[in-house]
Amino acid sequence: MILIVVKFAVRPEHVETFPEAVGPFTEATRAEAGNLFFEWSRSLEDDHTYVLVEGFEDDAAEAHVSSDHFAAGLEAMRPLLVSTPQIISHQVPVDGWGPMGELQVD
Repeated sequence: MILIVVKFAVRPEHVETFPEAVGPFTEATRAEAGNLFFEWSRSLEDDHTYVLVEGFEDDAAEAHVSSDHFAAGLEAMRPLLVSTPQIISHQVPVDGWGPMGELQVD
């Protein structure tokens, strides 16, 4: 699986409407073949930062970054951001989420 985490620093005047602005990009990406998850969160430490956690099957990333909705999503985000997003992208030897071993809830 390809695991990607991206931090987006959003301009203060756009921080409340950012989820709506990335909505079409999010919906299109979630509908892609090979997309395992595509989840947005807002940072608890900096309320101007959104964090995107993405998972793709190993062979699906190229189609994602080559898609029309990817290009459109980047262009829609560009004027809303303070700076270039920060990313971690790594291939990991798992197929998705699993239970946390250190904290079990029954």
